[in-house]
Formats: sequence, structure tokens, C-alpha cells
Amino acid sequence: MRPSWDEYFIEIAEVVKTRSTCLRRQVGAIIVKDKQILSTGYNGAPTGLKHCEETGCLREQLEVPSGERHELCRGLHAEQNAIIQASLHGVKIEGATIYVTTQPCVVCAKMIINSGIKRVVYRGDYPDKLSARMLEESGITVQKFQ
Repeated sequence: MRPSWDEYFIEIAEVVKTRSTCLRRQVGAIIVKDKQILSTGYNGAPTGLKHCEETGCLREQLEVPSGERHELCRGLHAEQNAIIQASLHGVKIEGATIYVTTQPCVVCAKMIINSGIKRVVYRGDYPDKLSARMLEESGITVQKFQ
């Protein structure tokens, strides 16, 4: 039996996450519209900067819990990189779906809301209740993939 489109795209996001250079959590994201992949992203340091594999993880060293103090991380999140890549290449993502291997944090949720993405499908949980509330308030459809 052929997998559903959601299953197909979440599995592609799982493959994308293998490019991550984060020492704490690998995350992948893809933005899709009309069954076409528009952009992909994974979490890691900005282009041209040393990766955490080389520098170490400041949040780990400071024992910062997951979901807190994002400003201490030198990496971008997968959702941020997918949105930025679409922008760099002039790809319109308004009305699209973003498939993410982990529930978006509040910073990514705000970017998703303002980007015009209309649907979020994620696999793993993330400890950020404000993110869930903001996405719900925005009217964006959010689905946890089982």
C-alpha cells in the first residue's frame, strides 16, 4: 500500500535532519505546496561559521534545559533554515505546509505564522506550550503525525 502524502513528506524531513550538525537534537523540515517540495532545512550553524561539532555546545555546557534560552545557541532551527532558503531563492511559501521532525518552538512558530504557512505537521514533541497556543490562535492547522 502506498504511504499517505503526510507520511511520505515526514519521512523526507527525517532524511533531511541527518544533515544537522547540532549536538543535542537533530531536526529536519520541508515546506511543501501542491505536493511539491519548495524548500528544506535542518538545524545547524549559519553558513560559513564553525559548527557545534567543532566549537562545542554552550547550552550543554551551561546545562540549559531543552526549550529554553534559544539565544545561547549558535545554530538556526530547521524551520528557520527552510523559510530562509525559500526566501533566498525567491520561492513563495504562502499557503504551504511545513513538515517538521519536532514540534516548532515559539521562535519558529512566530516565523511560520508570519511566513503565511497554513499547516504544520510534526512528529516529535517539544516542551514549548506558548508555541502551541500561538499556532492555535493564528488559525494554522497543526497536526501531530503518528
